[in-house]
Amino acid sequence: MQGLVVCKNADLFTVEFDDKFYNLRPSGKTKAKGIFVGDRVEFAENITKVLPRKNLLIRPPVANIDRIFVVISQLPKPDFVLVDKILIYCMLTAIEPIIVVNKLDQCSREFVEKIVEDYGKDYQIIKVCAKDGDVQDLKKEIKGLCVLAGQSAVGKSSLINAIFENDDEMVGSLSKKIERGRQTTRIVKLFKIGKNYLADTAGFSLLDLAMVSNIEERELAAYYPDFLQGRENCKYRSCLHISDVDCGVIQRVKSGKISQRRYENYLKILEELKSAKKF
Repeated sequence: MQGLVVCKNADLFTVEFDDKFYNLRPSGKTKAKGIFVGDRVEFAENITKVLPRKNLLIRPPVANIDRIFVVISQLPKPDFVLVDKILIYCMLTAIEPIIVVNKLDQCSREFVEKIVEDYGKDYQIIKVCAKDGDVQDLKKEIKGLCVLAGQSAVGKSSLINAIFENDDEMVGSLSKKIERGRQTTRIVKLFKIGKNYLADTAGFSLLDLAMVSNIEERELAAYYPDFLQGRENCKYRSCLHISDVDCGVIQRVKSGKISQRRYENYLKILEELKSAKKF
């Protein structure tokens, strides 16, 4: 039989098949550390084989992702370099990113408008408030296997609780609500919405550079869609967009056509890539 891994707790895996759930361990030939929530697996009494996956996110550890909801709130102070790294990773792995602004009750209008200004041309933005139960716009975008990602304390667990507040569709015995306020969630699991899934994953404040380090320095700008027109106007194809001599990107930054914040994020990630090459 073939099923979907919907929960991992150490070396015990819950596999869904035909709306039934099986608690399984890997066979001797299959290593537990090589199995992730979201994997399609073959099983009998044990998991015998992991089927080829289309992508894998290590932090949070989920495979075969279709969409990542990048959750931001005004508090805690957003790490927009992290946001950009997640967006870059999505482009690398053919995952669709959607930016979610949470805690609208705590966000100023200027904060939300700036998010829309910086990212709205290239990415879908959803505005929600888990505290008030205002999550319908998010819920209707859960298609395929989706993940909430972002800093700790931005309200990912609260969003899941709000989505399932009056819903009995949580996966089998996994329906226990998540404790709010926790900064980490040790057990990774999928919650089912119709034929779609939302992953409950641990919060994190860093994205491993290894996830984007296979990008060459000169390629980084290609992962910033808003840089495209500026890059076409650079005199040199090898331009890294760090000197304003004949650089179309910097000219567009100066004219306000490219977000200053996005450009500064680009420079920070570029410097990280350069530093990584030294070791």
